[in-house]
Amino acid sequence: MSLRINSLAPNFTANTTEGPIDFHQWVGDGWAILFSHPKDFTPVCTTELGYMAKLKPEFDRRNTKIIGLSVDPVDNHARWAQDIAETQGTAPNYPMIGDTDLAVSKLYNMLPEEIEGGSEGRTANDNATVRTVFVIGPDKRIKLMLSYPMSTGRNFDEILRVLDSMQLTAAHRVATPVNWTPGDKVIISGAVSDEEAKTLYPEGWDAPRPYLRIVAQPN
Repeated sequence: MSLRINSLAPNFTANTTEGPIDFHQWVGDGWAILFSHPKDFTPVCTTELGYMAKLKPEFDRRNTKIIGLSVDPVDNHARWAQDIAETQGTAPNYPMIGDTDLAVSKLYNMLPEEIEGGSEGRTANDNATVRTVFVIGPDKRIKLMLSYPMSTGRNFDEILRVLDSMQLTAAHRVATPVNWTPGDKVIISGAVSDEEAKTLYPEGWDAPRPYLRIVAQPN
């Protein structure tokens, strides 16, 4: 099954460092971020997991849960967490999925379905494509997918910015322009007619082109 923006996020059950979960039940009625790793004890992923732990209060404020995934066993994750705490200053404070049978990696199109066997004996290079960030909305649909090479650390500040944009645009009929950050001006959605916009924005808007209507960010 090919996954795209607005595809239903495939549900699954899995063992994690915080016990077994049913993914859709775990997401609940909020937002969620699933980010994956090709192997435990890999250097770039070590820095990412520590940084996400530091950012967790920001995601909590946005009603967004964090969950990591690595193809190795949960017991390995616990030992890796010690290294992360010692080298990055913060251990993971969110669950980590142990995807030893590669089921979730295949379900989310990060590994080919025809691969046989499990994680044992596989190297990080074998699993290089297990490097994706999925943002999932309260409707359990995929709102964002970003895949990275193993040599490039992910920018989770950018994930936070995109989350702010998606939550804003889900609540209001607006879009965010290039390099938008919270508090910047936004664009009135093309699905909103000028007549509707006059009701929504009685103080008016700037329109350098009829299709480009710029207003202050709604509260």
